[in-house]
Amino acid sequence: MAAPNATRPNIYAHIVGWGMAVPERCMTNDDIAAIVETSDEWIRARTGIHTRYIANERETTALLGLRAAREALEVADILPIEVDLIICATSTPEHIFPSTASIIQDMLGASKAGAFDLSAACSGFVYALQTAAQMIRSGAIQTAIVIGAETMSRILDWQDRSTCILFGDGAGAVVLHGRADAGGLMSAVLRSDGSGRDLLDLPSVGSLDVNRPDLINREHQTYKLYMEGGEVFKFGTRVIGESVRQACDIAGISITDLKLIVPHQANERIIHAAARALKLEPDVFMLNLDKYGNTSAASIPIALCEAAQQERLQQGDYMAMVGFGGGLAWGAVVVQWSGVPEPKRFGTQRRQFIYLTAAGRQRIRTFLRRISETFNRIRPQRGRLQRLRRNIDKIDDE
Repeated sequence: MAAPNATRPNIYAHIVGWGMAVPERCMTNDDIAAIVETSDEWIRARTGIHTRYIANERETTALLGLRAAREALEVADILPIEVDLIICATSTPEHIFPSTASIIQDMLGASKAGAFDLSAACSGFVYALQTAAQMIRSGAIQTAIVIGAETMSRILDWQDRSTCILFGDGAGAVVLHGRADAGGLMSAVLRSDGSGRDLLDLPSVGSLDVNRPDLINREHQTYKLYMEGGEVFKFGTRVIGESVRQACDIAGISITDLKLIVPHQANERIIHAAARALKLEPDVFMLNLDKYGNTSAASIPIALCEAAQQERLQQGDYMAMVGFGGGLAWGAVVVQWSGVPEPKRFGTQRRQFIYLTAAGRQRIRTFLRRISETFNRIRPQRGRLQRLRRNIDKIDDE
């Protein structure tokens, strides 16, 4: 008896849309030097970072992710109701649950989509890409939005110059769509070494580190990022080259076939060291951490979006994305670029209508919940008043 999918044609997961979002506020190195002992020259020399964007109290991980997802859907010319799955890679979710992806799904009006968060720190976007692509290739879904979104500024110790100078906030997203024509995501390498978990750490409510005052403020239930910078530096320079080579081998191409490598934007010196190890010119690597800093899971999709906007990729080009970070976890994917999406089918207006409908539905639900809560508070009071009246009537009768 033949397997059920024996005659099913091959399906390939293509990147057909991309988008990014950053907060309004841009923080320069001089701004940081005003609150911690450092300088613009010191930060630039050691990291390559000039500025980063910092969220205000109204800008959240979900809202940044929503803006990036909307932009990606616009490029892809796909309606939210056509989306089957939303994955949000993040280390700074809005809640432990519900997932940030579920919040984005509701605000997008993607009423037919499943949604979940994925936690793999700065490698999260690469892990999420492979997860969504495998589901597309299996035939389980056809269209997915993969998001990397972070508000890293909320987990930093702003008196620790070894970490607060590095990170910024932002979000990036891509739309993956299943097609029969070959290309798209061709290979992936995902790896982890949990023995290095203490080198880059952000504890949470279930951690054994709950009694460490340097990591957790028990009074305010806030958590701080901890990093052994030197060890993470050595780890990053090693695994970028290794994982990109392995992903190219699986895809059946050579390193020199790559037109572009989009690495996690952690440190300029790490990326230059990786270029030397791979014997590639530095301009093969996409670099934009000078503007945005390290945005963790958002750094690769933000850099990919800018590379696409700068037309650094043409249809049929091979490119790689590689991430590394807490876990320790790392991964790389090789993609054959699908090029500019097909001519518009729907236009912006229909998507805007769906977004407005989703926002209206959310406001109506909130209003009805408040009415229900008010009614539930009033009902017991009505019961007490009725009992009081009965007792007064009994006294009058006597």
